[in-house]
Amino acid sequence: MRTRASATLLVALVLAVLFAGRGPDRAPTATDASQSAVAPTPTATPTPQARSALAAAALLPVKGRAPRTGYDRDLYGQRWKDVDRNGCDTRNDILRRDLDAQVLKEGTYGCVVASGTLHDPYSGGTILFVRGQGTSTAVQIDHVVALSDSWQKGAQQWDTATREAFANDPLNLLAVDGPLNQQKGDGDTATWLPPNTAFRCAYVARQVGVKRAYGLWVTQAEQDAMVRVLSTCPTEPLPS
Repeated sequence: MRTRASATLLVALVLAVLFAGRGPDRAPTATDASQSAVAPTPTATPTPQARSALAAAALLPVKGRAPRTGYDRDLYGQRWKDVDRNGCDTRNDILRRDLDAQVLKEGTYGCVVASGTLHDPYSGGTILFVRGQGTSTAVQIDHVVALSDSWQKGAQQWDTATREAFANDPLNLLAVDGPLNQQKGDGDTATWLPPNTAFRCAYVARQVGVKRAYGLWVTQAEQDAMVRVLSTCPTEPLPS
């Protein structure tokens, strides 16, 4: 109880610093969160008060977790759709972005990654990726903000096009260790963090950035955990 109270107090202190000297701006409400979830608009430029991930975490709307009832992966559209129309599916786009020493499969116009090396952010280890049955799953593409988590925190109110864009947004995708991705499941910051402690600030900052961009809310426990991690790296920027 003392830990949670301290984290909540830290949120209040961050907000107090952010808004010191400002006029009587209206504070975010649950209604605001609901409205933003209906028609989320990814934000390209953070406001001056939210340029750090810590500041942005303190400003995320807080609500309870909605029921998981009705969640289905198919509600997020075609898996790994070529949303940017570059001729490659999203999975291969992320593999090419995140893997080193890549070998591309012949006859795929430079699209499909046949093998490569991942410096895994979640474990801190190095993984050799080889495409094939029984080997491809060693490296998986993680939704940093899990689809199920988004469903319970605002995405139920989105249309299919918005959910499909969210599921394929590179900001929300990382190539990672397959078993650790399975271990994470649909966990949020309050329930799962990467074992690689050196990556935790960047990981939580990415979750904050995604939730901020799409108007998703957080639970109180989740916000407390975000602030607790980001307080160890207060200048960590929001990813873009």
